[in-house]
Amino acid sequence: MLRIGLGYDVHRLHDGLSLTLGGINIPYGAGFRAYSDGDPVSHAVVDAILGIIDPGHDIADWFPDTDPQNKNIRSIQYLHRLRPVLEDRHVILHNLDMVIEAERPKLKPHFLAMRQAIADALGLPVDCIGIKGKTSEGSGYLGRGEAIAVRVVVLADL
Repeated sequence: MLRIGLGYDVHRLHDGLSLTLGGINIPYGAGFRAYSDGDPVSHAVVDAILGIIDPGHDIADWFPDTDPQNKNIRSIQYLHRLRPVLEDRHVILHNLDMVIEAERPKLKPHFLAMRQAIADALGLPVDCIGIKGKTSEGSGYLGRGEAIAVRVVVLADL
């Protein structure tokens, strides 16, 4: 049976913090203040996968910020933790595709490294991971560069 999972996450940027997207550090000068590293790419991918394997639940249910082992974790580790669950349930991920919405920094030079980190975490070929970047053309909080948002869709067989 085919299933589609949809994930979304947004995090506000704060000066002086490190920026992690898709499991990689990106030099920028601003990053996310969060219980984990705040990586909205990894968080949105987790939610998309959970939409397939555990409808009605999200990242906060599986990896709560009340659990000390999630404090300051690199969020790409959540994908590593989901991989054996997918294998145990015989879920075959076909592909995932995402849009990262950010005014800055320019992210395209980092897409291949992000795709590889996600592919490695989930045990997929890198060509099964799609990433596109968009801006808000100066509109709203995303357009003012106050945050980064990510939308992800995942296709899987159960």
